[in-house]
Amino acid sequence: MAASRDEVVERIAAFTIETQSWGYVSTGTRFKVFNTPGTPRTVHEKVDDAALVHSLTGVTPTVALHIPWDRTDYAALAKYAAEQGVRIGSISPNLFQDDDYHHGSFTNPDPAIRRKAVEASVECVGIMRETGSTQMSMWVADGTNYPGQGDFRRRRHWLLESLREVYQALDPDMSMLLEYKLFEPGFYHTDIADWGQSLLLCQELGDRAKVLVDLGHHALGVNIEHIVATLLDRDRLGGFDLNGKRYADDDLMVGSTNPYELFLIMAEIAAAANDDNAVVAGGAREVLFKIDQCAMVEEKLPAMLRSVEACQIAYAKALLIDREALLRAQTAGDVVGANSIVDSAFQTDVRPLLARARERLGARTDPLRAYLDSEAPARRAAERVGTPAGW
Repeated sequence: MAASRDEVVERIAAFTIETQSWGYVSTGTRFKVFNTPGTPRTVHEKVDDAALVHSLTGVTPTVALHIPWDRTDYAALAKYAAEQGVRIGSISPNLFQDDDYHHGSFTNPDPAIRRKAVEASVECVGIMRETGSTQMSMWVADGTNYPGQGDFRRRRHWLLESLREVYQALDPDMSMLLEYKLFEPGFYHTDIADWGQSLLLCQELGDRAKVLVDLGHHALGVNIEHIVATLLDRDRLGGFDLNGKRYADDDLMVGSTNPYELFLIMAEIAAAANDDNAVVAGGAREVLFKIDQCAMVEEKLPAMLRSVEACQIAYAKALLIDREALLRAQTAGDVVGANSIVDSAFQTDVRPLLARARERLGARTDPLRAYLDSEAPARRAAERVGTPAGW
């Protein structure tokens, strides 16, 4: 049977989402970065915005950092974040913007540059200790543009050797979430191009290495929910970078282009959380749901609030799938009936349930409207004068 309305409210109230510091700053395309009034200028102002989103929604208690974009006194920042009502979440090493990484980081032909990339990542382990973070969100942007530019197997050996050194630097309560990407910035090949390559590396690294699924990092038509189900079944789903895409890594607002796909992904999460298999259920509970979007033309805070709500809507609808009826239809080979059961949950308006969950958390029943009607937008625009933070 489906979860009751009261159960949905309870589980939505307990469903937490991580926002990321770079989601609040000036970003854009390869052609132009557009600034908007009130954009944070410092990492502390990024934390302020993350704390505001948490106060409005009640479900975003952590904010991810990207190093060196957010370089600062990390212990002091963690204390400051706690004073604002949030915590530091996952830490991401930047291995793609330094000039030395022109031909890659972990797979660079120059051993000195590979060493530099490893040391930068190990430094992030120290930052995790200072901030109380337990998750490293690792994306390796290495790849090539032309056939013959690099040797696939040699590069993989360098990659595994580097990742292993970083993994071994982690404390026992820390984990590495290893991302993959179909293409970009390398257009001929990417060293970790899909979930299978990420999974193989994680299996070679150890139990605390898990796959990170970015919704925008797949070819058109790829069944992401199938990937999620497989990784859950093997207890190797570490988390998500949540965004929306039309073509590739567009980093649009979550659920803005294909809300049905987001719902089906959440359906796999909800099913695993209900499973009697302890490994699967444990994996579902430990999944990191991190928003990873770049506000290119839209206002940053409204975009973040919109994405948080999209995640909640998709998860609430997933909880309403009548699992017992679905199993009966599947067992009977009732194709239309099974599809109708899933679609019926998707068609349900769950916004009243979200409002009840927010009331329980002491948050605003309509976070976006509350923000837009408040003094916060004008106050931030007036106070934050000067060069905004960005890439």
